[in-house]
Amino acid sequence: MDNRLYSVAQIRALEAAAAEALEPGALMRAAGRAAADAALALLDGARERPVLVLAGPGNNGGDALELAANLGEAGVDVVVLHLAGSGKPSPEAAQALVRAHASRANFADVAPDVRDWALVVDGLFGIGLERPLEGRYRDLVLAIDRVRCPVLALDVPSGLDADSGAVVGPNGVAVHATHTITFIGDKPGLHTAEGCDHAGIVQVAGLDLDLALYEPAQACVASPALFASMLAPRRRNSHKGQFGDLAVVGGARGMAGAAVLAARGALYAGAGRVFAVTIDPVQAFDPLQPELMFRLAHDFDMAGRVLVLGPGMGGAMEAMRALGHGIDSAAPIVLDADGLNLVAASTELQARLTHRQAPTVVTPHPLEAARLLGRSAAEVQADRLGTARALAKRLQAVVVLKGAGSVIARPDGEVAINPTGNPGLATGGSGDVLAGVCGALLAQGWPAWEAAIGAVWMHGAAADRLVEQGVGPVGMTAGELPAAVRSVLNGLIRDRGQVRAR
Repeated sequence: MDNRLYSVAQIRALEAAAAEALEPGALMRAAGRAAADAALALLDGARERPVLVLAGPGNNGGDALELAANLGEAGVDVVVLHLAGSGKPSPEAAQALVRAHASRANFADVAPDVRDWALVVDGLFGIGLERPLEGRYRDLVLAIDRVRCPVLALDVPSGLDADSGAVVGPNGVAVHATHTITFIGDKPGLHTAEGCDHAGIVQVAGLDLDLALYEPAQACVASPALFASMLAPRRRNSHKGQFGDLAVVGGARGMAGAAVLAARGALYAGAGRVFAVTIDPVQAFDPLQPELMFRLAHDFDMAGRVLVLGPGMGGAMEAMRALGHGIDSAAPIVLDADGLNLVAASTELQARLTHRQAPTVVTPHPLEAARLLGRSAAEVQADRLGTARALAKRLQAVVVLKGAGSVIARPDGEVAINPTGNPGLATGGSGDVLAGVCGALLAQGWPAWEAAIGAVWMHGAAADRLVEQGVGPVGMTAGELPAAVRSVLNGLIRDRGQVRAR
């Protein structure tokens, strides 16, 4: 399983296939044991305070009751609030309730007041929730937000869509867990959109299912393993021409900074020579990075260069002309920012983009993706994986849908969700730096898929490194990212070299 992600439909199919070879209730008991082990690890010997277990009406509640039984048998002071609901429980959940009552667990009839719990376990609702939480359930979820202890969610935090990472329903609520133990396989919704704030640290419990039951997944959590083959140390006998020429095309009047930030990102990520090609005349010199070469777009020869199209490009006719030349070129391109908005407004440019033969990476944020697909930003955020896949297929390009848990997609439907990064990236210019880094990797010969995953992963890891050093997340600036990206990239190359040497 490793870093693979499975949809709710795939998990349901796996459950059904596994259940045919197991005695009734075996999976629920296995989930309860795994969850109890996770809970005991979080307690870390602090058993003088009680554990609150919230058990809902379905099989997620059954998992919680199995956990409660195991904790009670282990001598933990457990208080169970069982919200049975009006429907008939499954035989497995009914048996779990019997086990919990037979253990040392204590059952409460009403929600206990917020108190000094050692741990709260959320077993209200799992992957099958289709309606927003209301009434007593909503009140409980809001009450969990007030506790000052770890919160362990079983399978997914209650109220969170396991496929999309969206909170279920308009004005819905979801548990803010510090930890989630998810069963059978990892779920995409735990790693993108609202899932990034609700799932906490995610642990996968496979429940010892036969790996032969698992169908190929078309989603994964991104990691350096996906681009490790490109992390080769440079030979001493090298020259700048071997690492590619890159041109950032953008920088209209008043927006030259975007092009400069992208160019700096490309320079620090290892491109051999970097041009800042501006739509309007600007100061043709970067005092912080004099290595950058400035040119005007109207007479710049794009041949033989990797192109980053869009940072600060604006919407004037010269911008349209430069963008069209870049799209029609035989060069690998990264399409970002204003370049995306111009393409969204032109069906002709979209058609030309889809017929490109060279590698193409597009890097929209949710609003830009919404414009490209004729949707609202809310619709994009409600289905980030589906949006990224649809856009990749439409444009025949590798797509990076930016945001918390950025989604990287390619036209065949494969997606990766990036786990690195923090709120410090929510600042003007950070996307320009990302586009430059991605372009630099393309210039060094990386395929589009690996370049996109590598750029997003390193960009986020650079922000994480800055936070570790006391820089941000509040007040982190895009200009601080390129040097941190360089540090992350060289560290990965060194680590790769050490592994190969062993």
